[in-house]
Amino acid sequence: MSLIPGTTSVLARAAGEKACALVFLARVLPESRTIFHRAHADRIAAVLAQFRSEGWLVSLRQMLGGAADAPEVFDTSFAHGVDLVGVFEAPGIEAALEGSVRLERAGWTRRFTTEWIVGPRELANVEGIGGPIDRPWGFVAFWEWNDARTAATPDERRRNDADCDVAFQADLDANINMSGRHRSDWMHAWQHLSVWEAASPELIDRAMYLHERVRDFRFTTSRHYLGRRRPLVDFLTSEAPR
Repeated sequence: MSLIPGTTSVLARAAGEKACALVFLARVLPESRTIFHRAHADRIAAVLAQFRSEGWLVSLRQMLGGAADAPEVFDTSFAHGVDLVGVFEAPGIEAALEGSVRLERAGWTRRFTTEWIVGPRELANVEGIGGPIDRPWGFVAFWEWNDARTAATPDERRRNDADCDVAFQADLDANINMSGRHRSDWMHAWQHLSVWEAASPELIDRAMYLHERVRDFRFTTSRHYLGRRRPLVDFLTSEAPR
């Protein structure tokens, strides 16, 4: 598939990349207190350990080149209709699709109701500019291209890409890390996704203000999730009976 849009001065194509994101938007089931047990949590943990041995990256921190001792997600329960949003990166599209099935068979569906989104990587990660800092906040963005982009001329689209690059460069200058871009329109209404990690929600809010000023969203319909990094095990073991 061709890139929509293509590469820019900030975002570059991931050369030879076969990796594929497995994104999950999950809500804890109220009835999981009675049907989800520690044995299910242990089976899910075993599947996640298998993922890591098979070359999966089981957190955004790992995807962006950092170390992670255990699978991590973003706690979004304070602001959204889902309790957690997570992104793993599988070695390929088949592995990503199979991975959701393996988790569900291990007991995932006894704990969560989940929307799975699978997207092969298109564009490479981009690291923020500055010294090493803690980035405990995640910003997960999904978008689709709208009718205005379809109607725009090639020059209008190129100008829009250049305007967006101004905002993306400001994001990097604020020491925000970006996961590049994954493409999901082959199986989902959202066409693309990207995930950031940042030092604070206020920093992400200021970044979004500049994206609005350059009219980043004139050609897209978007959905965004904000969450704080948290070990996935917290959601698996909290109040889970033995």
